[in-house]
Amino acid sequence: MQRLITCLLILGFVSPCLCVRSTVGTKNTFYNVMDYGAHGDGKSDDSQAFLSAWQHMCGTQGTPTLVIPPKGEFMVRNIKLNGPCKATSIHIQLQGKIVAPAKDAWVKGLTIDDMSTLILISNVNGLTIDGTGGLIDGNGSTWWKCNSCSRPAVFSFESCNDLTVSHLSITNSPRAHITIDGCKDVIFSHIDIRAPADSPNTDGFDISSSNNISIEDSTIESGDDCIAINGGSSYIKATGIACGPGHGISIGSLGRNNAHDTVEEVYVRNCSFKNTTNGARIKTCPGGSGYARKITFEQIKLINAHNPIIINQYYGSNYSTNGAVEVSNVTYRGFQGTSADDKAINLDCCSSGCFNIVLDQINIVYSKPGKKVYASCNNAHGTVTSTVAGCSCSLFK
Repeated sequence: MQRLITCLLILGFVSPCLCVRSTVGTKNTFYNVMDYGAHGDGKSDDSQAFLSAWQHMCGTQGTPTLVIPPKGEFMVRNIKLNGPCKATSIHIQLQGKIVAPAKDAWVKGLTIDDMSTLILISNVNGLTIDGTGGLIDGNGSTWWKCNSCSRPAVFSFESCNDLTVSHLSITNSPRAHITIDGCKDVIFSHIDIRAPADSPNTDGFDISSSNNISIEDSTIESGDDCIAINGGSSYIKATGIACGPGHGISIGSLGRNNAHDTVEEVYVRNCSFKNTTNGARIKTCPGGSGYARKITFEQIKLINAHNPIIINQYYGSNYSTNGAVEVSNVTYRGFQGTSADDKAINLDCCSSGCFNIVLDQINIVYSKPGKKVYASCNNAHGTVTSTVAGCSCSLFK
């Protein structure tokens, strides 16, 4: 009996310890940057706190979450959140504000080039980012006037698969706001990107060498392409995008510096272009090789958009050289609205031609009353159906 009582007393002391450990383990699945030394005052450099929190989280199994809490303003620069991580599913909750330092403070002690970025996430699979309530400010105005400077992007993803990003707001990047390189199976939704129309090279999204990428229900205002789809990319979908100001949604540029570039299976639907310098654009450089094919733009709303439909195979040059990226199987369907130019359609293909171009249900009028729009076609071949008068190309059937 005495032994039994002794065992019960021992268990009474041990059990609470076991419970505390279990509770602590559960709490530790959330990694708040404040617990790793972040100040959140918008002035102190919180980069190391972010890195420490990430490293601890990345080494944890289960479903860990990195938390950037509300009400804080966290200044960081050139942080690299690298994988692979132990967990197969990782979450980031961006509830506060991340700010970049001004240009002079950013470059101090660092070498900045066109590959630099405020935040880089690489080789991480199964990542979910929820930006509800948060904001990333790139402080781009301190960079834009320096024409000779290499400027960094704000948020870059490299070699990330099964990535989901939602309700993320980014403003005023020095260069591109979001870059996607070497990624697969990615969904961006409810993204809000804003930069002035005269901010240089501030693309909303830059996509390269990536597959099965979807951008949905988002607003993009920028000084360059709202979405740029570059070489090595396929199965790219953009739906419900409000673009403008900006340079439209672009394939390319492709073939720059005689490069071999390929883009195929692009689907752009239910998007609007407002006060943009271009709408649905394909741009290739003379001397390149490869192809841009199986591309569809449909159900597009135009509000005072320049160059609503444009293929430019002489991008960056006024003359043709040997070789060209082949453009084929491109469909423009269901365009409605106003053009800021009387030339609403410009299909400027190289001497080898663009083939299987479809214009269907195109109803574009000039934003200024009293003048009609027209189409200009050079070496373009395809079909025109249900298109308003003045928008037919003589080389089309």
